Amino acid sequence: MTHWIGFLHDGRRGFGRLDGERIEVCEGDLFGETTPTGAVLPLSEVSVDLPCHPSKMIALWNNFGALMEKQELSRPEAPLFLIKPANTYRPSGAVVAVPEAAGRAFYEGELGIVIGRVPGKPARDLTEEEAADHIFGFTCVNDVTSAAILKADASFAQWTRSKGLDGFGPFGPVIATGLDPETLTVRTLVNGRERQNFPISDMLIPAPRLVALLSQGMTLEPGDVIACGTSVGSGPTPKGATVEVVIEGIGTLTNRFE
Repeated sequence: MTHWIGFLHDGRRGFGRLDGERIEVCEGDLFGETTPTGAVLPLSEVSVDLPCHPSKMIALWNNFGALMEKQELSRPEAPLFLIKPANTYRPSGAVVAVPEAAGRAFYEGELGIVIGRVPGKPARDLTEEEAADHIFGFTCVNDVTSAAILKADASFAQWTRSKGLDGFGPFGPVIATGLDPETLTVRTLVNGRERQNFPISDMLIPAPRLVALLSQGMTLEPGDVIACGTSVGSGPTPKGATVEVVIEGIGTLTNRFE
């Protein structure tokens, strides 16, 4: 297993392998050829940055059995999703300012699939077997939502606006490779109190199939993040609260909401 981390040091962006409290600095293309520079930085001396910079974040709705049953939804025949823009991205440790118009921000702890690169094969119109090869690794995501905006107009559910505000798509702190997602559990803590705890094995559309279906007619670029959807327990974030999305084997995504 490898944990890839992005960082800021001396005003410059970099990336490397996280080994405990040390970063083995690398150069090159995270999704292509990477070369260790020989430099090692203490984690305490850098600012954690995004582990990658997606062209898009695809966020799933109704992709967990427990939530589907609780809300009496039908099992989807195809992925139900929206796309969160780049202004939503924030790294672990960042403070998210919630605008007054948004009301309270709702947390949604999620597993994120990070798309990689397979030479000679763009990630489009993939089979399930091909899709597995295009999964680079996994990260933690908080798919933040403004319920007030989402439901403000009875004639139109404002999914994009309610989930597309600045800072409403934090992810990180790392991309972990070499994991079996079916063994993972997502936990969400608000001010240290556990609010969500659900297994990825409850996903209605497992990771390789999900990537394959999303790639039909839409190219998935290296670094794109697929937020796999949340389960029961999502709720409002109190002003000033710290939200942690914890996935053992990946790490803890931490953000304060003001």
